[in-house]
Amino acid sequence: MKLGIVGVTGMVGRVMMDLLDKRNFPLNKLCISSSEKSVGKEFIFNRKKHKVISIEDLLLEKPNIVLFSAGSTISKKYAPEFEKIGSTVIDNSSAWRMDPTKKLVVPEINSFSLNEKDKIIANPNCSTIQLVMILYPLHIKYVVSRVIVSTYQSVTGTGKKALDQLNKEENNKNVKEKVYPHSIYKNVIPHCDSFSEDNYTLEEIKLMKETRKIMNDDKINITATAARVPVIGGHSESVNITFKNNPDINMIHKILSKTKGVVVLDEPKKNIYPMPILSQGKDEVFVGRIRKDYSHPKSINIWIVADNLRKGAATNAIQIAEYLTKNNYVN
Repeated sequence: MKLGIVGVTGMVGRVMMDLLDKRNFPLNKLCISSSEKSVGKEFIFNRKKHKVISIEDLLLEKPNIVLFSAGSTISKKYAPEFEKIGSTVIDNSSAWRMDPTKKLVVPEINSFSLNEKDKIIANPNCSTIQLVMILYPLHIKYVVSRVIVSTYQSVTGTGKKALDQLNKEENNKNVKEKVYPHSIYKNVIPHCDSFSEDNYTLEEIKLMKETRKIMNDDKINITATAARVPVIGGHSESVNITFKNNPDINMIHKILSKTKGVVVLDEPKKNIYPMPILSQGKDEVFVGRIRKDYSHPKSINIWIVADNLRKGAATNAIQIAEYLTKNNYVN
């Protein structure tokens, strides 16, 4: 097993490499790639030094699996090139997510749909992954008809430059290269990604479209508002769910408590509920504040938190790779 990472110097790429080691992924050789300016840099993996190579040199290595985390432009250009040589690509960008010929996968939900013919597999948006991890098991029981989601997203979702902006603003340092149009320190910016013509951001559109595709149900009505907050540990979501069938709060607790990859933290009177500070560095999706919506008999309110660099990105991609390897779906 030869595995490659494209975009290893980015925040998600570094977490991918770390998780491959911690999860003892069965590989014989790791090849790491990034932009030309990073070629030659060295990183430690499995107590050995690994040099960053160009993506062209990575192609020559003919890896069995390639984890992409370098943005849509790179993915659209190079993922088909790896497909041609027989590599299986797991892509973390938005390049292939809504392509009807590509599968959008959260392993706990729809890994069963994968087979050896899938050579480009899309990793969902970070906010979408944690949302569907909670929605899907409830959908099976009660049938979700409508979702209203408001996100409170960590600056790490934007990348290292955003984290640098937050740190410099907090320390009263001059920010030469601003990622956000406003100060993020001590602020909330209702603006994640670019605005479309209808004034929804691309992040909000991803949440709406990707959720339907993963859950394989175009009838689910969903609307979203995404905001950026001065937080590092993970993304939070306030979610209102309306079902076709009457939900029972106790049963919802039981369902979610038994759902693989989900941790229920819901003892509000003891101040126990999900927070980014608790999710940071963890692979699970945390859910709490589960309660009835008194304005609608078939609705509930919940609060979801997950580390966007882990389950929201790197962990999910590696789980896909683990499933493919276990089932001998890679060349």
